[in-house]
This record gives sequence, structure tokens and C-alpha cells, in this order.
Amino acid sequence: MRLLLAAALAQSPRPQRLWVAFSGGCDSHVLLHACVELRAGLDLTLSAIHVDHGLHPDSGAWARHCRRVCEQLGVDFQARRAQIERRPGQSLEALARAARRRLFADCLGPGDWLATAQHRDDQAETLLLALLRGSGVHGLAAMPARAALGAGILMRPLLEFAQADLRAYAERHRLSWLEDPSNQDLGFDRNLLRHQIMPVLRQRWPAAATTIARSAAHCAEAAALIDASADEQLPTVAGSRLDTLSAARLSALAPERARILLRRWLAQQGFRPPSLLRLQAILTDVLSARADARPLVAWEGCELRRYRDDLFALLPLPPRPEVELRWDGQQPLQLPMGLGKLSFEGEGEGEGEGEGEGEGEGDDSGRFELSEGPPITLCFGRSGLCCGQSKRPSRPLKKLFQQAAVPSWLRPYVPLLLDAQGELLAVAGVAGCRSGAALDQQLLRLRWEGHPWTRFGCLTELVETKAAGLVVIPSASSSGVKPRHEL
Repeated sequence: MRLLLAAALAQSPRPQRLWVAFSGGCDSHVLLHACVELRAGLDLTLSAIHVDHGLHPDSGAWARHCRRVCEQLGVDFQARRAQIERRPGQSLEALARAARRRLFADCLGPGDWLATAQHRDDQAETLLLALLRGSGVHGLAAMPARAALGAGILMRPLLEFAQADLRAYAERHRLSWLEDPSNQDLGFDRNLLRHQIMPVLRQRWPAAATTIARSAAHCAEAAALIDASADEQLPTVAGSRLDTLSAARLSALAPERARILLRRWLAQQGFRPPSLLRLQAILTDVLSARADARPLVAWEGCELRRYRDDLFALLPLPPRPEVELRWDGQQPLQLPMGLGKLSFEGEGEGEGEGEGEGEGEGDDSGRFELSEGPPITLCFGRSGLCCGQSKRPSRPLKKLFQQAAVPSWLRPYVPLLLDAQGELLAVAGVAGCRSGAALDQQLLRLRWEGHPWTRFGCLTELVETKAAGLVVIPSASSSGVKPRHEL
């Protein structure tokens, strides 16, 4: 066992820090013990992480047991508490697994690896569960031996071993472990397979777990080939913006090819694959929708939307902000509901860092003052506003959004800045409007950063203003997006 584990850890690039997911059960204790045996020869930092799901009254005692084991082994120990929100239609198993995965991803830094203790019997159970769900080859590939997780790598070095091998190791080294009583609960699908189905299969086919796991490996090879083919074809159906697909180009493909590309595109962006029913809804309802329609297909953690010809996959949109804020513009303003941050910069601020060193400390270049009067009003989704710009007639806000190609479903989240008279001063990320009442004559920049839709390039980061009006300045974050003309 140690030889195979050492070979897995010696892969290039080697981990700088190895985390072991340590529940206190037999399997994870065996993995932790084997890693301790190898620690000196591999020259890495070893840590254990224990997740308390809070689902059992003894979970606190389990965490203390794990801490004592790590102290005896000389291993750094961290315990995390999972937040599990029960949702209708979702199993407790799946919710706990997702919460655990989020915690693991959060703890991994660049160069970190996380080792988990799934074994060959777990792999066989995973394939059978996927088969019962009607999964395709990606689901039937079960658990990969190595995969990206957060900023690091997830590895499963024990997939070649049967559970009996791990139990024999534990007994040989006189390890003490915890027994979670929930592992005997036949209300959980995996436990039913483990305790009632797999024993019957082994009676008839003693090598059942081995051969089922082998089928998972074959499916993994097929899935990798499908992914490689999809990666080659995805650029041919790319949309006009970053991370989007073209509805027209996707519609021209055979349905089975379109489904493969959709799944791969979603996986590349970190979203769980939709069910076959929802995939079909994308093909029939979203791709064929009118250009001015607002089709939506949603599933856990993802919304697929369309604007014009572009398909967008994004996290579920938050509720529309109903707030109205007052802002003096002197300090950055943190927007509600994770919508990022607004700030004003004077001319030259944020540019040429390091230039002009040694100049007098009293230099006021780049500073600005608001004129006397009420502060700026910030609101969202207000109708009936118009944007006036130098050398152009006033335009309704809706027309401005259309010309800037901002998707209709994003517009309610775009901050609108009003001057003391209630006229549009700026549309963050889009354009500025002629208004000399709120700001002085100095050049200012309105920066909107940290919002969830930066990657699409629908909204520019910087808008500049003088008394004569504002113009859109494409930012570095919009690279790869066709620049828009000044507004």
C-alpha cells in the first residue's frame, strides 16, 4: 500500500502540502497513518482536516477523537463545521457531500493536495448508483483518481484497494477508529447497496467489486475522449462574448452533439450538469426562442439564459435590489447583495504606479471635491430615466442598455447614479450622462468592480466624466471582447 501511495504522491508537480480528509473512520485512519509513514521521505507538510456535519449528537466527540489521533501522530489538525441547508427533493447524503466538498475546496491553496480514502468497493457502489440514476459515461466513470478542486488537487490514492485490505492494515497496525452508526442506516442508498446488494453479488461473482470498478475505468477513458473532442469543437460554436455559446451555431448541430458540447461547456465553468430533461429544454425552448425573448432553464446552482444570440451560464441571480442609497463619493461604496463596489478616482489615479516618486507630498493631483449640495443618489432598476450626452440627443435608459448590449436580465442590477436634480449622472459599467450639478470640472473615473458578471465583458469597469459628459473606457478586464464605440 505504501509503495502505491508513494508513487501517487511522487507525481510531478509534487504537492507542497498534503491534506488528508480524516473522518476518524477506519478507511481515513489507514490513509492518514500511511501518509505519516511516508512523510519524511517525501518532504511535504502533512495536515488533517475533519468535517463536522452536526448531524449526530456525538459529532463533537468524534472531532475530539480525531484531534487526539493527530496529536499522537504529530499531524497538524483542523476541524471545520459544515453548514447544511436541507432542501426539498435533495437527499441528505448529497447535501452533506456538497457541503464537505465546499469546505475542502476553500482550504486548498495553490500547490495543495487533498487525499481522500475512497476504495475499490466505494468505486463499485458509485458506478451502480450512477447506473440507477440513468447516468451517461461521465457519471459511470464514477470517481477519478485525481481531479482539480479549488486552487489545488483532489486525489484518491486507495481506489486500487478493497475495503478488506484497509481493514487488514488497520488491524495489523492496531489502529483505533470510529464507527458512524449512520453507516448502518438502510434509508441511505449507498448503505442499502453496501449491506444488501453487494453481498449478494459477491456470493455469485466474488470479484464483482473489481470488475465493476474496471467498467468505471473504461467509462472514464471514453469520457476523456468525448471531452477532448468537445474541447476541439467548442470554439466553433463560441458566442460573441467570453464564456458564451452561439445559439444559432449550436442549433445547426445534431442534438446529440449539441448536448455533448453543452455539458462540456458547463463543466468547464464549474457547473453541475443538468438532467436530460433540462438539456432537452435548452435545445427546444432556449435555442429556438425569439431574439427578443428571455428564456431561462435553471437547475441546482446554475441558470442558463440567452441574450440575442449568446447563451450565458451563470450563478442564480439574486433578488432585484430595491434599495436607494446616498453617497458622497469620497469613499468606496460596497453595494448590497454581492453586487461589487463603486468608487470615484481623480484624473491619473490608479495609473503609472511608481511614477513621479519624490514629488512633494502636498501635491493635490488626482484629488477631487463634490460640489455643495445633496449627495449622489444611487438606485437600481428605475424606469423613465434618460441619458443626455455631449453632442448627442438624450436617449432613454433602455435604449442605452440596448446599444451597449447589456442583457435585459442584468439591467436591474446595474447601479444608476442620480444628481441632486434626480437626473442621470452615470450608468455604472455602461456610460455617463451630461450633468454638471453634482461634480466639479475635474476629470473623474467611476469604477465598478467585483460584481459577478465581470467575465462576460457586458459591463466595462471604468467610466470617465467631465462636466461635458462621460465616455465609456474599455478596461483590461474586458479583454477578448470587441470594444464598443464611445457613447
